[in-house]
Amino acid sequence: MADPAPERSPEPMPEAIAAAFSDAGGELPPPAEIKRILEAALLSAQQPLSTSELRKLFVDRIGSDVLRVLLDELCEEWSTPARPVELLRLASGWRFRTRPEYLPYLERLNPEKPPKYSRAVLETLAIIAYRQPVTRGDIEEIRGVTVATQVIRTLEERGWVDVVGHRDTPGRPALFATTKKFLDDLGLRGVSELPPLEQINPTLEEADGR
Repeated sequence: MADPAPERSPEPMPEAIAAAFSDAGGELPPPAEIKRILEAALLSAQQPLSTSELRKLFVDRIGSDVLRVLLDELCEEWSTPARPVELLRLASGWRFRTRPEYLPYLERLNPEKPPKYSRAVLETLAIIAYRQPVTRGDIEEIRGVTVATQVIRTLEERGWVDVVGHRDTPGRPALFATTKKFLDDLGLRGVSELPPLEQINPTLEEADGR
């Protein structure tokens, strides 16, 4: 009878994770199980989950730095093209998202077309996104035409634009800026990652169709 294969030594835990286990008295699940718990939570969530929300899974006994290590490992595990979804870190948290190449197939299950936005809406959104914060007057000066109230309302109702303050000038006009939801729908962490203008419309239509 052949000798049994020697048991594999457990892989060393990152220092931060090892410290977390020590601080919690060894009561936490092993790192591999923690990642499976994170996967379950993120796969079932309808919206991105922040690090603080994910910490609640472990009664706040795991620090944010430890969770980020594990979430980064999960991102790497799900980064292979063989998987139809990917884990992304967005402006408001972490979420799983279907890879773009599979969306044409999924759209056959829900053939309803996403809404088309007018040129005025898209131009206004682009100005706010790339010049924020801006007032309605700023937008009108750049576009050269009056901005209809319905244009701003459309962007606010979609959750892409919000009032973030008021300019200290006569009348104290509202200052508009994009929201975390806007960045989430584009798959971005911050405004510094905004794509070229010509890519915004197709990307937002794709987000509406998901």
